[in-house]
Amino acid sequence: VQLQASGGGLVQPGGSLRLSCAASGSIFSINTMGWYRQAPGKQRELVATITSGGSTNYADSVKGRFTISGDNAKNTVYLQMNSLKPEDTAVYYCNVKFGILVKYEYWGQGTQVTVSS
Repeated sequence: VQLQASGGGLVQPGGSLRLSCAASGSIFSINTMGWYRQAPGKQRELVATITSGGSTNYADSVKGRFTISGDNAKNTVYLQMNSLKPEDTAVYYCNVKFGILVKYEYWGQGTQVTVSS
């Protein structure tokens, strides 16, 4: 299983970025796909997740600014980030959880998002 993330970069405060993550390999019965982030010196934290049925969950710090969406046919998840703030600066990691009786979890390699003027 591989997760290929893209879309990170440098943006000014108030700007927007869109992250994408495509999962490939022996994946079946996806439970959730999502994004987590880790800033320097901090623990990794949840940003947003989406279930195969379309239910979403957001960290309070990004509600109203970030939107997660998914394409089940492509095993791809997107994160639209608007009104970015310097505190959103972090490495963003894609995550997928799948399986039925046995649960599997995989992480992408991470993509850097830097919000700075």
